[in-house]
Amino acid sequence: MRTPHTQTQSNPQTGLMDSGVLSPAQLGDTADSISAWQLPNGMIPWFTDGHADPWNHVEAAMALCVMGRYREAERAYQWLADRQRPDGAWHQYYLANKVEQDKLDANCVAYVATGVWHHYLCTQNRAFLETMWPVVQKAVGFVLELQLPRGEIRWARHADGTPWSFALLSGSSSICQSLRCAVAIAEKLGHKRPDWELSCHRLAQVIRTQPDAFAPKDRWAMDWYYPVLTGVIGGQQGRSRLASRTEQFVMDGLGVRCVADRPWVTAAETCESVIAHLNVGAHHIALQMFEWIQDLRCGDGSYFTGMVHPERVCFPAQERTTYTAAAVILAADALTGMSRASTLFSDPHNLGASKQT
Repeated sequence: MRTPHTQTQSNPQTGLMDSGVLSPAQLGDTADSISAWQLPNGMIPWFTDGHADPWNHVEAAMALCVMGRYREAERAYQWLADRQRPDGAWHQYYLANKVEQDKLDANCVAYVATGVWHHYLCTQNRAFLETMWPVVQKAVGFVLELQLPRGEIRWARHADGTPWSFALLSGSSSICQSLRCAVAIAEKLGHKRPDWELSCHRLAQVIRTQPDAFAPKDRWAMDWYYPVLTGVIGGQQGRSRLASRTEQFVMDGLGVRCVADRPWVTAAETCESVIAHLNVGAHHIALQMFEWIQDLRCGDGSYFTGMVHPERVCFPAQERTTYTAAAVILAADALTGMSRASTLFSDPHNLGASKQT
């Protein structure tokens, strides 16, 4: 792992470096808060005695990898490999030794491809990529069976295989990113998957041009920024999209609301919005947002999930989550170029190309 080239000295009042980003030691504490909650079997729950879902589990593994915790990250991927269903899917929620919710969420299933490619970019470990290829291949197969003729991908299947009737914009945007990563993995290993490329193209087109293809979730911040975060909508169109709803979703000086009609900011949504703004060149806004959410940082490097304003009440009550800590690390990486995977989201057309420092 490379030291962020933009960091110089710290500000004792904020704990941030002059660049506005946490120091390597502080980010290390945040990574420690994730690994401390990882179970012996490799599962990374949201919090102690909580459940895990495949998407946030992968996000946590990605953050561990950025911070050089390769062994812990690979244990997390082995946990996924050990629990993959014959159809390529995973269930929605797991407890330590059982399934808690048996729904099969396409976005959660697809995200393993993003995590595996991210891990390879960080480590250049081809053996890991080859080991995880069958897992990725089966997961993508499950997901693409849910793609409709127009291009959108239905949200999920019930455990009995019955598909849900609608698609989600944020989930489909994330799937588009995962499909690009799956194609990159295939190409690196010498496999041709033109059908995956075509499916990804069709999905991106429907996201850009046919918003009525998705269930209306306009009050949720993720539907606002996810097409930009994942690089499906970029450039001036991406900047316009973010600017169009900033007043509804951004509480100035505090963070990004989870939903437009509630005064609750969350660190994870704010950090994802950081990356979305970086994707369209709004570095100053991204850095400001990252600074804001340090208000949710705890002494051990973990982060509260969210806070209600103006009461300044943590919500859910005193909850700290591994996926929130992971989002902070990935946003810091995108801002500073700590890892070889730092451009995975900020430069989607050149997946994972290293920044030169």
